[in-house]
Order: sequence, then structure tokens, then C-alpha cells
Amino acid sequence: MRTVMAALVAVTALQTAPAVSPIAFKANARTLQPGELVVLTVTVPRGASAVQAQAFSRPLPAFRVDERSWQILAGIDLATKPGAYSVKVTATLENGSASATHTLKVVDKSFPTRKLTVDDAFVTPPASALKQIEEDSKALERCWANPSAEKLWAGPFVRPVPHEANSAFGSRSVFNGQMRNPHSGADFRSPPGTPIKAPNAGLVVLAHDLYYSGGTVVIDHGLGLFSLFAHLSAIDAKEGATVASGEVVGRVGATGRVTGPHLHWMVRVNGARIDPLALLALLGQ
Repeated sequence: MRTVMAALVAVTALQTAPAVSPIAFKANARTLQPGELVVLTVTVPRGASAVQAQAFSRPLPAFRVDERSWQILAGIDLATKPGAYSVKVTATLENGSASATHTLKVVDKSFPTRKLTVDDAFVTPPASALKQIEEDSKALERCWANPSAEKLWAGPFVRPVPHEANSAFGSRSVFNGQMRNPHSGADFRSPPGTPIKAPNAGLVVLAHDLYYSGGTVVIDHGLGLFSLFAHLSAIDAKEGATVASGEVVGRVGATGRVTGPHLHWMVRVNGARIDPLALLALLGQ
């Protein structure tokens, strides 16, 4: 009787044990906090023809690394609340599909506050500027909404200027005593006229003056990854042109809402605002 009962227990345990997923995850990030980049490497069965991912309530494109490995860039937006977030991955196989989930536990982050004094016209714009501000916003939204479906970057990302970033990403900005949007980029206190180099290959989707950001260049690196450079004194890039990594796209200046000459570099990954230094740390040289 004991032998029979032991056999029944063993069979029951075997039947209720969770199946081993054919998809494995590896997550790489500086930290899991708002404004950070997570590079997810997923290993899928051989013969997978496509991989789709979903996280933070938005689809994330995947790109093939080798026969079984794919990578996904997941940005933790600046406004993301602390908590557990699931990344769901589905691989299309010859005989169907396989799915798996990975949990990212985002923890809170405190950002400093910076107080700046600028021209009042950039805090309370005159009526004559409102139309341009609206058109600028629409132009940027068109860029973010129409990313290249192909991976355009190749190799490691490089610094656009040789100087260090001096302004913390995510700082709460107070202009002339009024709270405004958080600082969504990294500032490099480079001398005026310093050449700004494309951090990687891509397509120039915007290259002209905007009200707040002055001389502005936006590069689409593909698969939802964008670079924006602001406050340029001169723009060398042409809209619609492709650029190679390290190619000069403009010069450092002090145009738009600024307190002095510097380069503002902003990075977006599938709608998420992330620290450009996180991009360099994970995908740079």
C-alpha cells in the first residue's frame, strides 16, 4: 500500500510541475529606475522567424542577434511609477508559437530640482509665438509616431561631443520661479561651435529651428530609438538624409531656452524618455 501511495504522489507531482519555457531572458541595465534603459536578450528555439514583445503597455520591436538570440530595448520612462512590470515575449515558430514573461521590478528614484533664470518669453510665450510652439510640438510628435521599422544603427554608440555631461537627467526644472517639465536629456557644457557628431547611424527626420529648443536635429536610429540635439548654433544635417556614426550634424550653441552655450541630447526609446548616458553605458564603446 505504501508503495502504491508513493507512486501516486510521484505521478501527481510530475503532472503539476510547471513546464519549462523554451524562451530564456537576460536583462542588462544600470539600475531599474525611471529614465533607465533595459537591454533584454531573449533566447528562443531555433527556426523562430519573428519575435514580438510588449512592456509598459506598448509594443517593443525585437531584432535578431544570431540564430537563437534576439534583443529588445525597453525604456523605463521618466514618469514610470515604482512596481512590477511584465515583459511578454512571443516567438513565431515553424509549428506555432511560444510565449514567456519576464518581470522588471522598477524602484523609485528621487530627482533634484534646478532653478534657472531665462528670458521671460520662454516661460510665458507671447501670443505671436503660440502658433509656432504648436507646430513644433506636432512636428516632434510626427517623428516619434513614425519610426523606421528597420534597425538603422550599427555597432556601439559614441559620445556626440567629448565633454562630460554636467546636468542630471530628470531634474525638476523651475524657470523664473515657475515649475516646468522635468529635464529629459543630458547637457554637455561644450564650447560654442563644437562639432556635434551623430552617436550612431540613422535617418535625419528633423533639422530646423524650434521655439524652445532652438536649432534642433532629430535622428531616427530605427526600431523606435531616436536622438534629439538642441540649442545648436548651426545645423549641418539635412532632413531626409542618412548619417553615419560620427558624422557631424551641427554645432554647439545657445539658441532657444538656455542659460548659456551647451548641447542638450535627448534619447527616446519607443516613447520612453531615457538618460542618454544609460544608452552609452549599455550600448556604447
